[in-house]
Amino acid sequence: MITQQSPPTASAPASADASTTSSRFNAARLREFTLSHSMIIVMLLVVLYFSYRSARFATPDNFETITIAAAPFALIAVGQTLVILTGGIDLSVGSVIAVSAMASASVVKGHPERLFTALLVGLVVGLVAGAINGALVAWVNVPPFVATLGMLTAASGMAYVIGDGAPINGLPANFNEIAGTKVLGLQLPVLVMIVGIVVLAVIMRFTSYGMRVYAVGGNRVAAELAGVKAHRVLFSVYALSGLLAGLSGVMLASRVLSGPPTLGSGYELDAIAAVVIGGASLMGGRGTIWGTVLGLFLMQTLNNGLDILVVPAYWQKVIKGVLIVAAVSVDVWANNKRR
Repeated sequence: MITQQSPPTASAPASADASTTSSRFNAARLREFTLSHSMIIVMLLVVLYFSYRSARFATPDNFETITIAAAPFALIAVGQTLVILTGGIDLSVGSVIAVSAMASASVVKGHPERLFTALLVGLVVGLVAGAINGALVAWVNVPPFVATLGMLTAASGMAYVIGDGAPINGLPANFNEIAGTKVLGLQLPVLVMIVGIVVLAVIMRFTSYGMRVYAVGGNRVAAELAGVKAHRVLFSVYALSGLLAGLSGVMLASRVLSGPPTLGSGYELDAIAAVVIGGASLMGGRGTIWGTVLGLFLMQTLNNGLDILVVPAYWQKVIKGVLIVAAVSVDVWANNKRR
């Protein structure tokens, strides 16, 4: 009797192939997740390292210190984000901080009742400086680097002019209320920072204005052909950057209860670094407010942790420089891998 044999089954090879495909798919998803959240992973590693090295780091009081220190930087960083999204750059924010702080301090000196006026003057000075930058870039077609570099020099000189070459000291104690007042358990600068970040993030994500900013940065010619008023968009982002720098200057002057003409020196570089670390492209058209916030807090956390560990200031600069280059390199590599 001849027994008919069934043909060999292919279930085992098919199962092996499916398992291999699944493992490759999971590895690809893990790699994509890691690339997309690389800065968050770096932030967690930094926090874990400093928490391990010092018991003072991972405390509520130190977290409050970090957020208070970050508040003025956050304002100029988010303003810088809008400028960079259009493919520009604002080198003047540090000097605008100084001249706004000096103008505000000169108003309130000897006149405690002029607190609101001092705040308003600081905001107006910042807005005017930003508007001049915006007009030069948008309508005169001066390159952003040149326009804002000129404003950096001019505003720095004006800060010294306001104080006759010296800091403005002897400010009334109530001037400190701007930086020291607490609302809902948060210091006013921190609350302003949170509101500013959320509002700008919503505007950039869900409004037509945000879409126009990205469009101008991505391809200005195409945006104009689509009906976007590129000149207005460019003017608005520089004006807003100046306004936020003015507000930051008033808050910093209120914190130190003084009007030093060197206030804000170098802040423009820290703001640009925070934007770049957060994943924005200096060519424009790519970046987010939340990415900038992450970059900002990474830098502030690093500064705070290095201070706690008593690392010399010159080594801190080296570490921050390496971090900036590494962050940009990782971002470029991640985008190449996605493509």
